[in-house]
Amino acid sequence: MPVTEQNAMWFRIASAIFYGISSFLITVVNKTVLTTYKFPSFQILGIGQMIATIVILYVAKKINYIDFPNLDLSTIVKIFPLPLIYIGNMVFGLGGTKQLSLPMFTALRRFSILMTMAAEYYMLGVKPKTSVQLSVYIMVFGAMIAAFDDLAFNLQGYIFIFLNDIFTAANGVYTKKKLNSKELGKYGLMYYNSLIMIIPSTLIAWWTGDIDKIMEYDNWTNFFFICQFILSCIMGFVLLYSVLLCTHYNSALTTTIIGCLKNITVTYLGMVVGGDYVFSWLNFAGLNLSVSGSLIYTWVTFMPKDNVAPKYSPLISSPTKVEVI
Repeated sequence: MPVTEQNAMWFRIASAIFYGISSFLITVVNKTVLTTYKFPSFQILGIGQMIATIVILYVAKKINYIDFPNLDLSTIVKIFPLPLIYIGNMVFGLGGTKQLSLPMFTALRRFSILMTMAAEYYMLGVKPKTSVQLSVYIMVFGAMIAAFDDLAFNLQGYIFIFLNDIFTAANGVYTKKKLNSKELGKYGLMYYNSLIMIIPSTLIAWWTGDIDKIMEYDNWTNFFFICQFILSCIMGFVLLYSVLLCTHYNSALTTTIIGCLKNITVTYLGMVVGGDYVFSWLNFAGLNLSVSGSLIYTWVTFMPKDNVAPKYSPLISSPTKVEVI
């Protein structure tokens, strides 16, 4: 069936909603595991998410439900540097989740949008519309105001989240390039990202003593914790899959902003979940300004463009009648 402008828009919106829901759920579950249950290692939680991705995709390939190329020496060359970006994005993202309150975590994550916008311009030659740029600047400015009066300031958490922003921007742009090359496909990217990095990630966890910490952890007999831990691992796979779909049908910038847009709910929910948010009026005003920028971006991105001539977007892997955003 030919891809029409209407069909393309439906795929764009559906993949964005799927990613937004997945991102929201894993953020809340990770926060519960790391903060409420005080799980001692975000690295081990990340390894669990990698293992879940490997197992699910391996079984799906064995039963011929999906297909991707077999492992050979050229695979590492084809996928590089995505595994390094993937592990950095995951580790620093989980670390930031543990160290910061959810409202500040979501606000500071919006700096990744500005970084992605710059990376798309220099690496993919895509320049967002003026309205898109303005909405991004509003989000970032609001996040800066909130950070200025963060009464629960945590330097390590801030460092982690800014590193996470850098890796998120790089991951979005490089994922788009790898998807467009079609060498490994979306399932191959997911599988080999996790497979290549699981051994070095485990060695790092052993070297830092995290494996010993989880061996002494008390909640392994807690049924509710076990359910949350397993759900977090499975949601790691679901999130990665939703990121690839959203990046495929949209731009890397749109994927990044949808991830921050779902944080509207996380921002307000996080004021009562986790118990580590400290209220102040200036901080609260900055958070709301940043949220307003997210809403403006959603409007200018997905609103109908009746009087605009369609043109081919370099961010979509097949020629479709979709305007560059």
